[in-house]
Amino acid sequence: MSLLIVLAALSFLMWIAYRGHSVILFAPVAALGAVLLTDPTLVAPMFTGLFMDRMVGFIKLYFPVFLLGAVFGKLIEVSGFSKAIVAATIRLFGADRALLSIVAVCALLTYGGVSLFVVVFAVYPFAAELFRQGDIPKRLIPGTIALGAFTFTMDALPGTPQIQNIIPSAFFGTNAWAAPVLGSIGAVFILVLGLCYLDWRRRAARAAGEGYGDAASLQNEPAAFGGGTLAHPLIALLPLLLVGVSNKLFTHLIPHYYGSRHEFLPAALGKAAPVVQEVSKVAAIWAVEGALLVGIASVLVLAWKPVTASFAESSRSAISGALLAAMNTASEYGFGAVIAALPGFVIVAQSLATIPNPLLNEAVTITALAGITGSASGGMSIALAALSETFIANANAAGIPMDVLHRVAAMASGGMDTLPHNGAVITLLAVTGLSHRQAYKDIFAITLIKTIAVFIVIASYYATGLV
Repeated sequence: MSLLIVLAALSFLMWIAYRGHSVILFAPVAALGAVLLTDPTLVAPMFTGLFMDRMVGFIKLYFPVFLLGAVFGKLIEVSGFSKAIVAATIRLFGADRALLSIVAVCALLTYGGVSLFVVVFAVYPFAAELFRQGDIPKRLIPGTIALGAFTFTMDALPGTPQIQNIIPSAFFGTNAWAAPVLGSIGAVFILVLGLCYLDWRRRAARAAGEGYGDAASLQNEPAAFGGGTLAHPLIALLPLLLVGVSNKLFTHLIPHYYGSRHEFLPAALGKAAPVVQEVSKVAAIWAVEGALLVGIASVLVLAWKPVTASFAESSRSAISGALLAAMNTASEYGFGAVIAALPGFVIVAQSLATIPNPLLNEAVTITALAGITGSASGGMSIALAALSETFIANANAAGIPMDVLHRVAAMASGGMDTLPHNGAVITLLAVTGLSHRQAYKDIFAITLIKTIAVFIVIASYYATGLV
């Protein structure tokens, strides 16, 4: 019964998200409904002590990233830099290769260390412009951004600084460059098959006479650039590159400057307790925030007139979008925490642990838990915290290197995590102004390709022994 309760809560939330209802409202309803059916006395304690605690904790850590990312993306739009990049891309690749262009830009930013959420805000304005000029359906934008930002550069390519590639190192004693050959094989598989799928969808839409879309029915459309001469494409790209470079630089400088722990006494009446900050836990977040501030400052310097002319209106729009995206994702985070605390979730984890093959066991367990919680990092953290010793023991018995365990764990976390209730998916759709009905089909196709890639990597290891 407890297992059915967990599955019912998950199915309900996915259905609600797909129907276009607010996850902010229904994530706690789904989570607490499951708690009510499990143990009614825990509804209030679970809501205050777990759901709200995790939700508020997420906002505390990540809302500045959402806010600065939204402002940065809006400034890239109103400055005309997005249109300059689009014009240069069309000249370089041609309008029919808009898909490749967007995937390439997303991949460059995420592999450079820019947060997936920030990439969504930053890339959407010129993705919309490029798709509009190429007369490609807008509904394909989320799938295209998902391929570039949520897949091979997130956890497959060796060395990627995304958190999904960092978490396994704490459990397996590895580093971000673990299993470079297997990771590269998986990345190529995802990229090639993903581009083929999206191009097939583009050609099918063109054959059916479908264009970008009716402007009256589309939402959250970037404003058309009202300036005269476009900026040079290298100038337009400079803020994006500065964000990636600054993020890398700050990632190294912040721990060096502050150490692993920092504390200070606030100026207050009476005896004030020292404020202690575990820098090691927030250094990556500080780095992203600092990088975004650099990016925003660079846009202001490079395009002062067009930006200041509409800054008040544009910033209000960006803040509204950031609030919605952050609250959606935070609600999902709270939902995952509550579900993971229920007895039915323990049954799921224990059932998955019975799969005999070590790598298949790890892959299926992690991708299933990531799907249930709606979070790649959350599902992987839960799985590894509970089962990493079992994974290691089984791998040692089978002679499997820890680097392979690392790469399989990282890639599996980014498999079925992007179900309809996933926070990044909801953010992506909210930013692009599209619904699950309009655009989720293509995101799910990319999700399936990404999930298949994990098993391609496992098969490649057993067939060749390459790591």
